[in-house]
Amino acid sequence: MDEPPLLDEFAVDVYRAAVRCGAFADEAIAEELGVGVARVAEARKALEELRLLGPLGEDGKTRMPLDPEIVEAELISPLEMAIVERRRRIVRIHEQLRSLGQLYRSIEQLRYAENSIRVLDDAAEVRREIELARHRCTRERMSLQPGGGRSAELLQHDLAQTRELLRRGVRIRTLYQHTARASLATRAYVRRVGEEGGEVRTAEELTERIIIYDRRIAFVPKERDGREAPGAAVVTDPTMVAYLCRSFEAAWQVAQPFVPADAEPTTGSGERQTGTELRDSILRLMSMGLKDEVIARRLGMATRTCRRYISALMDELGATSRFQAGLMIGRQGAAGERDGDVLPGGAGTTTTG
Repeated sequence: MDEPPLLDEFAVDVYRAAVRCGAFADEAIAEELGVGVARVAEARKALEELRLLGPLGEDGKTRMPLDPEIVEAELISPLEMAIVERRRRIVRIHEQLRSLGQLYRSIEQLRYAENSIRVLDDAAEVRREIELARHRCTRERMSLQPGGGRSAELLQHDLAQTRELLRRGVRIRTLYQHTARASLATRAYVRRVGEEGGEVRTAEELTERIIIYDRRIAFVPKERDGREAPGAAVVTDPTMVAYLCRSFEAAWQVAQPFVPADAEPTTGSGERQTGTELRDSILRLMSMGLKDEVIARRLGMATRTCRRYISALMDELGATSRFQAGLMIGRQGAAGERDGDVLPGGAGTTTTG
């Protein structure tokens, strides 16, 4: 936006009248311009602030208009000197901090070599380390995000950081669990990230939350204890980081692209496929005799939601108890292995070509 002028039009008219008179007298200028003396006095104060009026005579009470070119030099000179000094200070800051940056990185590389796996208990310290890794990232960020949809606040914060990485040409790949597709906030986030080149897929099970930058440094959070944010292990050992990258690639290859339903160019076949995989996963975990809470945790959904799925599947199987359902699933799975039959929904299937 344009800044307002230093003098308004009336103050310029007052200055013009003073130049014509050769002196500044409030009453005379007010009479010439046909305005009140108080208004002229306000204009005089503005002119004095810009040093456009100076004393006339020995008493110093009468004011006279001064040459604007001389005033300009008086006003601008200290500002230009201040700019020059600030530029010198910027150069000194650059020189000093760049030399310290080289020192920091050399010691940091040695520290990473000596402590290839560091466990940080303080969540704030973990965030600082992640922020530093993000700032230095130049090629790729890979992340595993188990559980269901994330909160809108977290997604909004992550969106700003992700878009900044994408603008720098960093490849972004994120893996969620299938249950994240039910979250409106997550779908909106995925749509925005996808529009700018980010890649998002979902899988039925993800065991750990992991973030990897440039295949060089990985963050593996500690197990959460209560409501407080957990610490994390910072892994820089090349062998361990390479192993984590291979694990990510294996999960990525079998995962389904996450295209929000209202943006899919097809008829939603991707959503149906992930829905079938989720159903099959619940059947498989039920057949293992796992409790509802364990199944919900492994599939990244709320226990109440998991129980609704289980109830619907039991009705479909015609089972009256979890025990009976487990037996029926196990028998159908065994029959499927012998005969190539398919369980309801495809659970425990074998392909016959």
